[in-house]
Amino acid sequence: MAIASVSTITSASPVGWQDAAERGFERASKTLRGITGMKVLEEKARVEDGRITEYLVTMQVIFVLEDADPS
Repeated sequence: MAIASVSTITSASPVGWQDAAERGFERASKTLRGITGMKVLEEKARVEDGRITEYLVTMQVIFVLEDADPS
């Protein structure tokens, strides 16, 4: 029986929301094993002088927990 966990992360990009999500996923993939999906919860942007300077994405990364070593 598989048990999943969810980690909420926020990622940023100067390019766009999709790029922010991809950067967040790539970073999460370096430390979380067994990722099975992700859900974007929120998209925001930082604005300075009337221009968007940074795109921010908050997302949940879903991953399957590994079986514990019985010893």
